[in-house]
Amino acid sequence: MKKYAIGVDYGTLSGRALLIEAATGKELASAVYEYPHGVMDRALPDGTPLRNDWALQHPQDYLDVLEHTIPEVLTQSGVSPADVIGIGIDFTACTILPVLKDGTPLCFLPEYQNRPHAYVKLWKHHAAQDKANALNRIAEERGEPWLANYGGKISSEWAVPKIWQILDEDPDLYNRMDRFIEATDWVVWQLCGKETRNSCTAGYKEIWNKRMGFPSKEFFAALDPRMENLVDEKFSRDITPLGSRAGFLTEKAAALTGLPAGIAVAVGNVDAHVCVPAVGIDGPGKVLAIMGTSTCHILMGEKEVQIPGICGVVEDGVMPGYFGYEAGQSCVGDHFAWFIENCLPAAYYEEAKAAGKNIHQLLREKAQRQKPGESGLLALDWWNGNRSVLVDVDLTGMLIGMTLQTKPEEIYRALIEATAYGTRVIVENYRNGGVPVEEFVASGGIARKDPMMMQIYADVLHMPVRVTSTSQGPALGAALFGAVAAGKEAGGFDSIFEAARAIDTSNDIVYTPISENEAAYDLLFAEYQKLHDYFGRGENDVMKRLKAMRNRVK
Repeated sequence: MKKYAIGVDYGTLSGRALLIEAATGKELASAVYEYPHGVMDRALPDGTPLRNDWALQHPQDYLDVLEHTIPEVLTQSGVSPADVIGIGIDFTACTILPVLKDGTPLCFLPEYQNRPHAYVKLWKHHAAQDKANALNRIAEERGEPWLANYGGKISSEWAVPKIWQILDEDPDLYNRMDRFIEATDWVVWQLCGKETRNSCTAGYKEIWNKRMGFPSKEFFAALDPRMENLVDEKFSRDITPLGSRAGFLTEKAAALTGLPAGIAVAVGNVDAHVCVPAVGIDGPGKVLAIMGTSTCHILMGEKEVQIPGICGVVEDGVMPGYFGYEAGQSCVGDHFAWFIENCLPAAYYEEAKAAGKNIHQLLREKAQRQKPGESGLLALDWWNGNRSVLVDVDLTGMLIGMTLQTKPEEIYRALIEATAYGTRVIVENYRNGGVPVEEFVASGGIARKDPMMMQIYADVLHMPVRVTSTSQGPALGAALFGAVAAGKEAGGFDSIFEAARAIDTSNDIVYTPISENEAAYDLLFAEYQKLHDYFGRGENDVMKRLKAMRNRVK
C-alpha cells in the first residue's frame, strides 16, 4: 500500500502544503493559504506604528496555515490521513520570535499585544543594522575566528542582532522571554510538543558551528554585559542535525491538521536549503538558486573554505557529509513587483487588458524584443539592500542611462539584467574562493514563468541554466525530509540522498547561452562591477547618506 508525506513551506506572504508519494517524491496535491496579517511593516494589528526597516509577522498565521492547507491537500488527493507517514516544515530565515518556556509567543499575551518586539521578526526585518555593525566591529577587533565563516560580516537579518535590538529597546520583554526561537523550530514544537533546534538555522543564522559550538560568553559580554549568558538563557546548545526526527505528531496537532497522531515530524529546515534534494542535487559543485521575492544561492562543497561576502559555510548545513555554502540577493521578485506597482502608466494596463494578458506577460513580450545593451540602461539591484557579497542593507537601488526616450519595458529588462549580474558576482565569488561551480539550477515561480529571464541568466553566467519542473521546490524538499524522518520501513527513505535520487528531473528545462548575447553582457557586466564597487565598497557612500537623511526627516 502506498504511503505519503507532507511538506509545509512557509514563505514571506503565504504558507503552502504539498502532499507527495513518499517513496518517489511524486507530487499529488498542494494548497496555499495567505497570511491574514501579511507582513507588518507599518503598524501592528492594533495600529501601533512601526519605524523604518521593520518587518514583523503574527505567529497565529502559521498555525492557520496548518489548519487550512493540510486538510485541503488530503481532500484534493483523496488520500487517507492514515496513510500519511511523515511531515516536514521549512521557513524563511532568519524569521524568529520570543516565546515562553512552554512555547507561547509573547504577542499572544494581552499585555504585549501592543509591543512590536513581542512579534515575529521576519527575515527582512532590517531595523537591527546598527547592532549588526557593532557586532561585526567588536568581532573583528577581538579577532573572532568564526567571523570568516560568514564572509566577514554578520547580517542584520540574523538572530543575534535581532535579539540585541530587543534587549536594547525593550529590556522588560527581553527578560520575560524564555526562548528566542526560529519560526521553523517553533512550528515543529507546535506539531510534536517538543523544542528542537535544527542545525541549519543554528549554523547559518545563530553563529553555531558543529565543531566549535557558539561564540564564547566573553564575546557576548563584549556586545552587552547583559548578554553574557545569551546562549543558555535564550537559545539552546542542544542542536539537532538535518534529516533527524524531531518527534511525533501530538493529539493537539492531529486535531488541528486532520492527520493521525504519532506520525513522524522532521526537524525544521530553511526554505532555500531544503530545496536542494527536491531538485535532484545529491553532491557538490551545483549552485541552486531559489528565486522568489529574494533569491538564495546554495552550494555544497567537499571542504570548508572561508569566502568573503557569503552568508555562511556550515558543515552538514544542507546535506550530511558536505559543507553547505549560502549566499543570496535580498531583492528579486520584490524588485519587479515594486516597478509594476509604482512605475507603469495606465496605458500599459489597458493594453494588457485588451490583449487578455497579465501585466508581467505584456512587459516580458515587449522587453524580449530588445537586444542586450540596446536600451542604454544599467541598474544596481539593491532596492532591499545587498545580501551578497557586500552584506549591507543600507545600500539602495540605482538606475543609470535614462533619457526622454526610455520606455517602461526597457527599465523592466534592466532590472532583470541587474539581478543576473548580481548572481554572477556571487558565482564568481564562490569560484574565486576555491569552491567549484559546475552547474546552475534555478527553482521557484519566477524561474518557471519567465523564459526571457532564464535566458538572460544563462547568457550572463556563461552557463546552461536548468529550471526545475517542480513549482513547489521547498515544500517538496520539506516533504522529502518528512519521508526520511519516517524511514524506509514505514514507506519513506533512510537518507536524504536516497530521496534526492528518487526525484524525476526529466521534465526540467535547460537554457543554453547564446554567444552573441554573452559578448554583450560581458561588457555590461564590467560596467556593473565598476558601479558595484564604487557605490558598495565605500568609495562613494551617497546611498547611505541619503538613507540617513530620509530617516532623520521622517
